[in-house]
Amino acid sequence: MDFLLTPEQNALAEKVRAYVADRLAPAAAESDREGRFAPGLFAELAAEGLFGLRIPVEYGGMGLDAVSTGVAIEELARGDITACYPVLNAALVGGVLNLHGGEELKARWLPSIAHGDAVVAVCMTEPAHGTDAAALELRAEPDGDGWRLSGEKTSIMLGAYATHGLVFARTGEKRERSRGVTAFYTRLDDAHVTRTTLPSLGSRTGGRATMVFDGLHVGQENVVGGTGLGFVQGMRGFDYSRALIALMAVSAASVTLEAAFEHASEREAFGQPLSRFQGLTFPLVEHATYLHAARLLAYEALWRNDAGLNHRVEANMAKWWAPKTSAEAAHQALLTLGHFGWSEDGPVARRLRDVIGTQLADGTAAATKLVIAREFLGREHAP
Repeated sequence: MDFLLTPEQNALAEKVRAYVADRLAPAAAESDREGRFAPGLFAELAAEGLFGLRIPVEYGGMGLDAVSTGVAIEELARGDITACYPVLNAALVGGVLNLHGGEELKARWLPSIAHGDAVVAVCMTEPAHGTDAAALELRAEPDGDGWRLSGEKTSIMLGAYATHGLVFARTGEKRERSRGVTAFYTRLDDAHVTRTTLPSLGSRTGGRATMVFDGLHVGQENVVGGTGLGFVQGMRGFDYSRALIALMAVSAASVTLEAAFEHASEREAFGQPLSRFQGLTFPLVEHATYLHAARLLAYEALWRNDAGLNHRVEANMAKWWAPKTSAEAAHQALLTLGHFGWSEDGPVARRLRDVIGTQLADGTAAATKLVIAREFLGREHAP
């Protein structure tokens, strides 16, 4: 069992770390205040190769493995969790298209994702259907040689920015549930799609939005994999992306905890450094331990993905546990820093707000625990 990164992975980490220190981290606070990404961010991410991490080289990407993608996401999250979402979506959507799309679809769409010409959103959640995604209602009605998409999606991260989306729509009857859901990859910058940006507690730059589809026409060539197969494709993609979200949360919480340790060693009270007080230092040590374990679990899931092994349990364990323990760790760090942590002049409060959002992204704790229970017990005995 080898816990060391390869030379190539270390070089990737250093490259992303340099970009974060030079460009991303300094702009994060202002972007959060203004509620939008800094101008040119998507072009910068594309120039760094971060949109093409999981896209094969023949389609303009880097063709990296899952662990290497985790390394890049982890470094990026140290500067700004929210900037990870366009990279995460490119990896998730690009992976679904590469695995399930035909050659014509891949050749047409994957290069634009890798080069940053397409900013992609995952359009699944609806106003009445979050965790119960198999009950979604956005309709895809047959229309000549294609389909018309009508309905509403909501809480779509990057919805305000996305030029393209992986849209999950009902092509069958509602009683068919997941078997009646089809995935379409389509342009979103169309008059038949209207968007309303939603205010958010955290990740305020992420452009979380409601999207209303009013008869958007998509061709048969926009169907990914086949009619009625979309839900399964999406869930399999989440088995991978959930491990990446776990790393996003752990990374942001870890850098916040590092600041708390530094503050505790420098700040004095009652004639000695704060770090000399067990009641202050031991909780930080406990949270550092939990974060370390959560990180290893996320990387195990990614390693199993690369090895072609089932990684559903590990990825879903990481997804429910890592964001929870990360939010708790960031909260403890804020308390340690006192008014320095509470103030919006520093990054700690923003990171805490952003980490809380990872508890919802790509499935809540209840949804991921349900997946794990079904793996352990079988559907007939699980909740």
